[in-house]
Amino acid sequence: MGIAVYRGPFERAQAERLLWRAGFGPRKGEAEALAKLGLDGAVRSLTRPGAERFVGPAPRDDKGRALAPTDAWGHDHLWWLDRMVRTSRPLVERMTLVWHDWFATSLAGVGSQKLMLNQNKLLRRLSLGSFETMLRELTRDPAMLLWLSGTENTKWSPNENYARELMELFTLGAGRGYTERDVREQARALTGFDNDWRRGSGPVDFRFERERHDAGTKQIFGKRGTFDWQDAVRLCLTHRRHRSFFADKLWGYFVPTAPDAATRRSLEALYAKDFQIRPVVEAILRHPALYTGPRMVKPPAVYTAGLLRALGRGIDTTSWTWLATGSGQRLFMPPNVAGWDDERWLDTASFRGRWWVANYAARPYSLTDKQAASLPAEPQALVEQAIEFWGSPTVRPETRAALLQFAQKAMGDANSRWKKTSYRSLTANALRQLLAVSPDLQTA
Repeated sequence: MGIAVYRGPFERAQAERLLWRAGFGPRKGEAEALAKLGLDGAVRSLTRPGAERFVGPAPRDDKGRALAPTDAWGHDHLWWLDRMVRTSRPLVERMTLVWHDWFATSLAGVGSQKLMLNQNKLLRRLSLGSFETMLRELTRDPAMLLWLSGTENTKWSPNENYARELMELFTLGAGRGYTERDVREQARALTGFDNDWRRGSGPVDFRFERERHDAGTKQIFGKRGTFDWQDAVRLCLTHRRHRSFFADKLWGYFVPTAPDAATRRSLEALYAKDFQIRPVVEAILRHPALYTGPRMVKPPAVYTAGLLRALGRGIDTTSWTWLATGSGQRLFMPPNVAGWDDERWLDTASFRGRWWVANYAARPYSLTDKQAASLPAEPQALVEQAIEFWGSPTVRPETRAALLQFAQKAMGDANSRWKKTSYRSLTANALRQLLAVSPDLQTA
């Protein structure tokens, strides 16, 4: 049985949702252009993009200087946020974020922005390719080796960190088809990696050394052999529980409700052919559940990048780094090896951070008393201008009604000459802020 495909209207609203789920939201006019391609054309344009282009000015810090992502504090976050804002290949960048969460590696443990950026480039290069290749490359990736004690894992003193997460978080799921003995035996199979330390440079020369590897017989998933690290990867990928884990987890990054049994089986079968990521992503992006199901909370990095894309604003301040911490998603700094908890994207603490994100995004465009006279006095017109300010996103009737009620009340209090003028800019600025933090822009 084939995988279900959405057959409803594919217009601006559907294209807008696709761009948020498979990217970082539309630039002005982008959703309309994508809708003209139809569902299949739109999905194909995202999953099979051309050469990457960057739209807009190059990123700068507060003093107008070029970023130093391998050296300066927070510039790694700014460097990646800039790619999210300016890229012509949003799905590739969004998938890089997916894999960063899936294989969560943190600068807090690695201690090298350069190694974290190298891993990020690896994830981007393989983002829509072979999961088998990705898993193999990440197993020997220097940042991952440091993060999960790979170079401390020797035949004399096996370390189980990576072996456990390889099964629990990366390929099978907690308690699914493996035992504590499998963890210990996988750790033995994964022994052998090493690196040097150079003063002034930190960890260098990552390599596999045969003499550090336990070449003895292991028993993993009931199979016996003199397994090494590549065998450890292969055994996880061919485990009967891996396909369902992969399908469910990847689906969850795009759709907030679990797939039905038939969809899950079809996605598993599609993936099992050759462990390719792109066909599974394409099937998910065409599925009815993406377009007819409930709205999904935008991750903070996606929300921030989307606001900047809508405004056509590039990275021009280092404030985005500390704002990211407040809103709950500092790039290259996931909270633990399990990645970010998407059930906590919106709580009392992170919402305050998002409020500040919206405020900083709109701040350079704030209207003043000097511009107030050119603004309309009618509340409805002020609401429409606020919506247009953010690129004319789809706004639900109830949100429009709430914004209109606010504008009517605010302008209704303008009971003197100076208020009749000044309140226009004050109300217009407030409407922009309220729309940016509304459910319509926090979710898609």
